[in-house]
Amino acid sequence: MKTVFIDGSAGTTGLRIRERLAARSDLSLVSLPEERRKDPSARAEAIAGADVAFLCLPDAAAVEAAALAGDADTVIIDTSTAHRVSPGWVYGMPELPGRREDIAKARRIANPGCHATGFIVLVAPLVRAGIIPAESRLCCFSLTGYTGGGKKMIAEYEDAGRGPLLASPRQYGLAQEHKHLPEMVAETGLSAAPAFCPVVAGFPCGMEVTVPLFSGEIRGSRADVEAALAAAYPPGSIVHFDGPASEGGFLAASAFAGRDDLQVSLHGGAERMLLVARFDNLGKGACGAAIQNMNIALGVPETTGLSL
Repeated sequence: MKTVFIDGSAGTTGLRIRERLAARSDLSLVSLPEERRKDPSARAEAIAGADVAFLCLPDAAAVEAAALAGDADTVIIDTSTAHRVSPGWVYGMPELPGRREDIAKARRIANPGCHATGFIVLVAPLVRAGIIPAESRLCCFSLTGYTGGGKKMIAEYEDAGRGPLLASPRQYGLAQEHKHLPEMVAETGLSAAPAFCPVVAGFPCGMEVTVPLFSGEIRGSRADVEAALAAAYPPGSIVHFDGPASEGGFLAASAFAGRDDLQVSLHGGAERMLLVARFDNLGKGACGAAIQNMNIALGVPETTGLSL
């Protein structure tokens, strides 16, 4: 039986991972007493003694935890932003070419960001196919549920006396310096970050990432775009291409709440297209992706414990 330690198990992501792994008979969860939860020596011992350690911490604390681990042979999966473009860490998106094999051998895995996940699965295969030129200047609109903001934001949205501004969607990342941008560039092959418009709204879970394309700015047709996405994400896969999916002409950002898969769809006509990724911000956007990466690293079926 493999042992798992979650450093930061009191946070939103850590709690979700713990709840989900506790139901598995092939894993044993390692815990620290409350009084030793922040003790560096206790944490270092727990990380080194586990087969897998999840870092569910703020960035600075994740860097500290990785340093505490030293050269331990533990598979460390960092759910923070801290190591997503760091040398020596494998970016944990198995859907990228050759990445599943890299994850299987890795001891340091950086879990992708939620917004970044949607953008990368939409754009990366089209850059690889030469349809989107690497020098393209793209735009990305991303609508997310409030649970991605952590305990403080969850408390704000679920407070019965919440302010009126929380009753409508709120755009953020206005300075165009969102922490997901570096990985969005690094993993797609683009030479510049997109103009990125994240929006949080008053529903708990779900995410809808949209990238518009104009025919005059790509190399190929709508049919070429569709073929590239269909080839990258076959039916039945965790990330799957479903053509022009919709609910009566609408696309609900919460449609995949509670699930760990991701739907890619293509909309629009020959001149103007919309690439759309829908998934759960705490599923394939966080906990589900982390568990998928753990499964691959442990050599068990990739979908074990996932909700698909």
